Amino acid sequence: MKRGLVIGKFMPIHKGHIALINFAATYCDELIVSMSFTPEDKIDPALRFEWLKEIFKDQPNIKPAIIPDDFDDESLPLNERTNIWAVRMREVYPKIDVLFSSEFYGPPFALNLQAEHILFDEPRKFIPVSATLIRNNPFQYWEFIPEVVRPYFVKKICFYGPESTGKSTMAEKMALHYHIVFVPEVAREIISTNDITVDDIIKIGKAQTQRVKEKTGIANKIVFCDTDLITTKIYSKYYLKEVPDILNDLENEIKYDLYFLLDIDVEWVADHLRDFGDRRLEMFNLFKSELEKRGINYIHISGNYNEREEKIKKIIDSILL
Repeated sequence: MKRGLVIGKFMPIHKGHIALINFAATYCDELIVSMSFTPEDKIDPALRFEWLKEIFKDQPNIKPAIIPDDFDDESLPLNERTNIWAVRMREVYPKIDVLFSSEFYGPPFALNLQAEHILFDEPRKFIPVSATLIRNNPFQYWEFIPEVVRPYFVKKICFYGPESTGKSTMAEKMALHYHIVFVPEVAREIISTNDITVDDIIKIGKAQTQRVKEKTGIANKIVFCDTDLITTKIYSKYYLKEVPDILNDLENEIKYDLYFLLDIDVEWVADHLRDFGDRRLEMFNLFKSELEKRGINYIHISGNYNEREEKIKKIIDSILL
């Protein structure tokens, strides 16, 4: 049996890594893909390893493996440094016949491993990307990010604020303008009056959270969200005089990258679920204070609807650059 080895942090795994691994797999009966990690890694190791397993789940000769990166010594010359690597590889893996890499460390590492070395696209001419470039500017390198990884980099943008400030309209308008998905206020699909129960508010919280996760999974760079769990908790406290503990848990499941706090300086429009027409300033201040006590940064959006739209577009355009 010919056994190959590819090593890396895969932080994140990208299409260059995938091309290398698929190339290596054609030369081997078994290919070990060794992912190293440290507790300080910028992307959670368990998540990265799940990506690796998911991408190659239908290729049985590719064997993802995970190993703590607690044996390296960057102060050593490359030959001595890669010898330490080789010693650890022999401790944890069966005999390696071929090392595959696109990096400068490949030849000395293979020599210390007593394995053949096969180089793949070292100058990155075919797939000009790196994990560092992706982490620093994921949208610029979006085409190189595998679909299973993309949700990690999707920006979740929340339109937030009290009733009748244009959140729903703005979320839908922005989604249409940028040809991307949005998450509506799911409560309006579940209830028809404000005579609600604890079970209703829990159902709303769960549904809103699940919808955000679903849309994030298919989003192209950004997902716009009309409301969040802070809003659900505010209305739970008002209508029910309590906030079920599960809403706190659900709030912690979704972290938004940007909040637009919409002001009340537009006309109030009544409907069957809006109760606060005479308390708009009080509710605006409450919504604002809930962000501030959590230390959440936000962008205050005021003005007429056209002015709001232009302000938001400029901000979104800058994010997409």
